[in-house]
Amino acid sequence: MALARNVEFMTKCFSHLTLLKRNRPLISLVRCASSVTGKETLDNASDSSAVSIAANRPALPLVVGRKLEYPQTFSVPRQAWVENLDTVDEVKLGIIDLHPSVFARPPRLDILHQNVRWQLTYRRARFAKTKTRAEVRGGHRKPWPQKGTGRARHGSIRSPLFRGGGIVHGPRGAKSYFYMLPFWLRVYGLTTALSIKLAQDDLHIVDSLDIPTDDPNFLERLIEERKWGISVLFIDDTDIMPKNITQATDSINHYNLMPVYGLNVYSMLKHNTLVLTLAAVERIEERILFQLNRLDLSITKSHKRFNMY
Repeated sequence: MALARNVEFMTKCFSHLTLLKRNRPLISLVRCASSVTGKETLDNASDSSAVSIAANRPALPLVVGRKLEYPQTFSVPRQAWVENLDTVDEVKLGIIDLHPSVFARPPRLDILHQNVRWQLTYRRARFAKTKTRAEVRGGHRKPWPQKGTGRARHGSIRSPLFRGGGIVHGPRGAKSYFYMLPFWLRVYGLTTALSIKLAQDDLHIVDSLDIPTDDPNFLERLIEERKWGISVLFIDDTDIMPKNITQATDSINHYNLMPVYGLNVYSMLKHNTLVLTLAAVERIEERILFQLNRLDLSITKSHKRFNMY
């Protein structure tokens, strides 16, 4: 019986996907899923505000068959579900095509390691300082005569050989460990991290970051229901986030908000789940594809070495 229902569900969804390719309304896919389960998804919402937001949700601009910039000849676009955040229960709003040059790169763990090591190293600064024999207080005369005592000859008790003397080859003040990772390693680090997150089903795409309430419990129940893990990183195309999600994540240290221009490899690997808005996906693809296809940089040997996949 369960197998028959699953076959019926997949048949109806594929038929609606065919209609989507003919530019039919996107809401038909949502109605397909709700008709198979036997009840409308919006009826499961606990808050009336969530129901009103879901009812007034505008049609999504990105559906199956989205035109991608710089199409690849031998790579097919990856696809991901577009989800919602206005209800605790997950609602599939549609499917979005993702560029293979950004979200379908092979897992180069060596590039990820170099990016993480670079991010952890360049922010270090050392401020330790030791004194040499010239800076240590005292020791301006010989501790004993040069001859006649049977002892070894010394000119100062502040020699590094004595206790309390100067330090040889010690740290000499502020030192920076900053260095710059090669350009192509930084670009391929972002594409590799995004591709790994998508392949492991740890990357989710939502229509927006609008939630119906600023209560942190709503966000915790949503993430627990969808099994997104302990830590979640929300990415939007702007640094001015919606008010409710900003207040809801303010008291939870493992739920973080970040604009697209701050996206980095270390933050993506540090969090269990990466949540991108539709606008963030557009912006990420735009910037990374520009860097991968820019004409003002020559194809160097290092680029060919990093791009061996």
